[in-house]
Amino acid sequence: MQLGIAQINSIVGDFPGNAKRLLAAYRECIEAGAEVVITPELALAGYPPRDLIFKSGFVPKCLQALDYLAGEVREVPLLVGYLDHNHPTHPGKPFRNAAAWLEHGVVCHRFWKTLLPTYDVFDERRYFEPGEHSKPVSWGGYRIGVTICEDIWTEDYLQRPFYDRDPVRELVEEGIDLLLNLSASPFHLGKPALRRSMIGAVAARAKVPVVYCNAVGGNDQLVFDGHSLVAAPNGGICAELAGFAESCQVIDPFQAAPPIAGPADDDEPETLYQALVLGLRDYATKCGFTSVCLGLSGGIDSALTAVIAAEALGAENVHGLTMPSGFSSSGSVDDSLALAGNLGIGCEVVPISEPFAAVKAAMAPVFAGLPEDVTEENMQARIRGMLLMSLSNKHNHLLLTTGNKSELAVGYCTIYGDMCGGLAVISDLPKSRVYQIARWLNRDREIIPWNTLDKPPSAELRPDQKDQDTLPPYEVLDAILELYVEHQLSPDDIIARGYDEAVVRWIQRRVDLNEWKRHQAAPGIRVTSKAFGIGRRMPIVQRFIG
Repeated sequence: MQLGIAQINSIVGDFPGNAKRLLAAYRECIEAGAEVVITPELALAGYPPRDLIFKSGFVPKCLQALDYLAGEVREVPLLVGYLDHNHPTHPGKPFRNAAAWLEHGVVCHRFWKTLLPTYDVFDERRYFEPGEHSKPVSWGGYRIGVTICEDIWTEDYLQRPFYDRDPVRELVEEGIDLLLNLSASPFHLGKPALRRSMIGAVAARAKVPVVYCNAVGGNDQLVFDGHSLVAAPNGGICAELAGFAESCQVIDPFQAAPPIAGPADDDEPETLYQALVLGLRDYATKCGFTSVCLGLSGGIDSALTAVIAAEALGAENVHGLTMPSGFSSSGSVDDSLALAGNLGIGCEVVPISEPFAAVKAAMAPVFAGLPEDVTEENMQARIRGMLLMSLSNKHNHLLLTTGNKSELAVGYCTIYGDMCGGLAVISDLPKSRVYQIARWLNRDREIIPWNTLDKPPSAELRPDQKDQDTLPPYEVLDAILELYVEHQLSPDDIIARGYDEAVVRWIQRRVDLNEWKRHQAAPGIRVTSKAFGIGRRMPIVQRFIG
């Protein structure tokens, strides 16, 4: 069997556009000799549609697009992910996460997703009714099992058993020769390797080839990395499609092929970089933006954000603004201009000393008798935010915020100041990862000025200010944040691992106190297992300590 894998990048709700993408990939696979073509989960609707699905016209338009697509599928079968209604007489949720087998101009078979994840970034039980049974389809002398994403995730690869059904086992008991899976599995660090292990284990358990077609592209905060896979019955991975790019490939899942090696661990900075580039590119272009702007401080965070933006959208579409104050070092402006020159992006210099003096003068009667404090520091950040928002408004640039996860976690950022913007590109990157990627970028030549990498990080909002005046060393901060935020350990558990009690409790308190800021932050691109803003739902008003 020659099976085409169409790893495509869908846009949520763009039914005509998604249908065209599907047909183009389908025909590309046919030209390469495909006899059957498989696509990702909800490829026709885009994933995740979230509450758009409740709009009265959403699912009907998806079904109209499915009928159109079916009419165009004449040569070979196409297996496509789509949305369907739950039958009116069937109890439960109103919709189905579905796959359709298109052949000879009609929908020949429909399949319902059985296991509906409702954890982490997923909320599918809010919308969908699960499938009642798993039955194979017969085609070309083969019995083919069709599953959708979560249906093949075994409890060995989840934190705990979530389900009392096993669709793969049900299909194996029915007798199958091949298992297909339509997936929309979002990326986080370590996920591609986890999938390889899981898909191989499923193939070995079922003793049949497994073809796994994953979505690719950015949708809001989620990045789908592709990396579609083919596993042999012995569990070896014998084919893998490209990561972070659309791809079509035709394979014979029954042809014995030697297993291929997975990516090396030392590719981690490159993988994170590719995820952020794709996430920014798709967020901007799918929202209709052709250009972006950002503040350039001469620091590492804004430098990395600028590099990602130039890669994602082209240097000519990235516009920087460096806004020195009386506390800024000359190196900050010089480093910003050097970065802009290295990248070929625009960079304007707009000092804020005069606006800062004007705001202080305007507030002087209100602040009479009170000493200067963090209020005046934040004034400067908010003046910069206003200038950047003005640049964004005037030229229709998407404004990028440049804060990292370490700062966002403990509130070392100014609401309505440096937090202004439409997308927080590196808000899920701890500071230590920011440096790691920056050094990887500079492995062959200087892209980010070495002075930016080597100087102590500073907000430069008061004389001789350094981040470490306020924060623990970043290597300590990031290690504790990972345990507290991603692994959700209590302060006592973290202290038991040898960390200083005062530091742990300070970090825990700062994380909890600054939930209100994060609720107002720009959406960020998820690249770790627990990003702020998605998959982590904490109350603002609460008194729990521990």
